[in-house]
Amino acid sequence: MLEIVTSDRLTPLRHGFFTRKGGASSGVFEGLNCGAGSSDQSEIVRINRSRVAKAMEAAPEDLVTVHQTHSSDVVTVKAPLAAPRPEADAMVTNVPGLVLAILTADCQPVLFADHEAGVIGAAHAGWRGALGGVLEATLEAMEAIGAKRENTAAVIGPSISQRAYQVGPEFLDDFLMEDTDNSRFFANDQGEKMLFDLQGYGLHRLRKAGVGKAEWTRHCTYGDPDRFFSYRRTTHAGEADYGRLISTIRL
Repeated sequence: MLEIVTSDRLTPLRHGFFTRKGGASSGVFEGLNCGAGSSDQSEIVRINRSRVAKAMEAAPEDLVTVHQTHSSDVVTVKAPLAAPRPEADAMVTNVPGLVLAILTADCQPVLFADHEAGVIGAAHAGWRGALGGVLEATLEAMEAIGAKRENTAAVIGPSISQRAYQVGPEFLDDFLMEDTDNSRFFANDQGEKMLFDLQGYGLHRLRKAGVGKAEWTRHCTYGDPDRFFSYRRTTHAGEADYGRLISTIRL
């Protein structure tokens, strides 16, 4: 049985931040691993992605993903993407039936919708992508096909929360170089270590960019292993690989 987190901000559009429940994978990938880049069996990943497509009332080929690289690159999708998938970290479309899908395992999956214009977007926004401007780039790409950012809702899905996101002083330096006010997204931890508020930073960037509505679903990937995959939790446990969560939206 698939478990799907949704947001009132995006309804009535069909969308969802899928948990790991209800998939065919086993072992460290147990559940709904949708990451073709993982070492999971490729046929099992295809089965999982087919289940997601069915839940979105779409054909498997209409489930669109890109080769994510922690960039600020955005692809405007007009038809299902042929292999090899383009390198990008966000997609936008105004074509009904296409399902935009982002893969994550601690990074922020962000779903966008301008209901009035009939334009949607999806972004993979880890710290590097958010700092590099992927959220703003997604809004710009949506505007290019008819959206208005003041009419756009943006929802951040399950991702690693501040209490689990320990970073070093060099990490802070990258953010202070952009804006010294970014220090407010860091809290002191042990020694020189700090805790980074990824969602707070993401919401700040979205609101500063002029998005109409922005929220986080308040689900932490690190702290709930029964429901979510987590790259950092896997690393701490010394496991060889990890599953990828999928987040989707369609017109």
